[in-house]
Amino acid sequence: MTSGVDPADLKAFADDADAWFRENVNRDPGFMLPLTFMEVGTDQQFHFLRDWQNKVYEAGYLGAAWPKQYGGGGLPQAFQTEATKAMRRHGGPIFLNAIGLNWTGPLLLDMGTEAQRAKYLKGILSAEDIWCQGFSEPDNGSDLGNAQTRAVRDGDQYVVNGSKIWTTLGKYARYMILLARTQADASRKYDGLTFFLAPMQIEGVETRPIKKLTGEHGFTQTFFRDARIPADEMVGVEGGGWKVAMRTLEYERGARGGQAGGYVSVGSNAWDVLDLAKRMQRGGRAALEDPAMRAKMVEFMIEIQSNALCAQRTGFAPLNTDRPTGLTLSSKLMHTEFARRINEFAIGLTGPSGAYYVGDENAVDGGWWTRSYLNSFSATIGGGTSQIQRNIIGEHVLGLPKS
Repeated sequence: MTSGVDPADLKAFADDADAWFRENVNRDPGFMLPLTFMEVGTDQQFHFLRDWQNKVYEAGYLGAAWPKQYGGGGLPQAFQTEATKAMRRHGGPIFLNAIGLNWTGPLLLDMGTEAQRAKYLKGILSAEDIWCQGFSEPDNGSDLGNAQTRAVRDGDQYVVNGSKIWTTLGKYARYMILLARTQADASRKYDGLTFFLAPMQIEGVETRPIKKLTGEHGFTQTFFRDARIPADEMVGVEGGGWKVAMRTLEYERGARGGQAGGYVSVGSNAWDVLDLAKRMQRGGRAALEDPAMRAKMVEFMIEIQSNALCAQRTGFAPLNTDRPTGLTLSSKLMHTEFARRINEFAIGLTGPSGAYYVGDENAVDGGWWTRSYLNSFSATIGGGTSQIQRNIIGEHVLGLPKS
């Protein structure tokens, strides 16, 4: 039994959610749906997914555990967990407002002001307000502490100049979580940064699309030229942005809870790949009959179970006494690298057809596998590359010296 939750109430909610998603999920709107929020490349996709998120929210199945006074359901987390399970079970589309639902919202509940929570949280849930992230820069991608976009105080505003890159949904976003340098001569570079909730649709802000491997323009580069941000849109204090950014990354990497629910990407899983291995041919026989292929599939199944058990282990304090943050900090690395490897294996199963893409008549399953493989790289880069994740685990979990 989940603490403080009536099992009968939870079951009734889960049953209602299951019935609602069974009736309302539209898997084929007549155009290609994105596999991830980073792949939204057309207005048609954007408006469909925005309407879908709003519909789920209005039904009570998104933000169910966020406080009522900010537009949430005010229910225990177990209810949102059941709703998310129903979404997955019925193959619902992804949720568009990933940066709002998973990073900005939890951050504001944690570190924002009362005015900021009241202003932003409901719009995040309803998808009225789409959010993007302004961390990486063209010359300082993985070195977040060296961000050079400047914000200079001018009365009750900050004047911002510089640029940010890989701005997912930048074309559509109404707001950005922005890390900017407010003190150029700080003794430590981390001490001169400040965190803002920056409006995007104002004078002095311009976005330019970036074409991705997958062929669409889900990213933009964002330019600030004397853009003015109200001072009360700061989170925390001036010069304290590094602490706020690090908390944000904990939400992004799944090391801290409080997200609104749902999911922001879909892709291949081991069962899909197993089915593919049964359909693809090697020497006139199913690829799965090859002992090497079969052994590899078993390895993937074992790894899936291992990752699931690791996730369960995080809930038991006595099992985490040696490295208290090790499993949560490892989660992002383990899952994104697993997705990349299993997609790579799937491409190998398709043989020469793996070279075909969406729109090619010879592409296996409409190009799904190649598309899923190319998309898998974005998750190994966003939120800190896999190399950065290994450094974090080595230095901050295992206590290894910096190289």
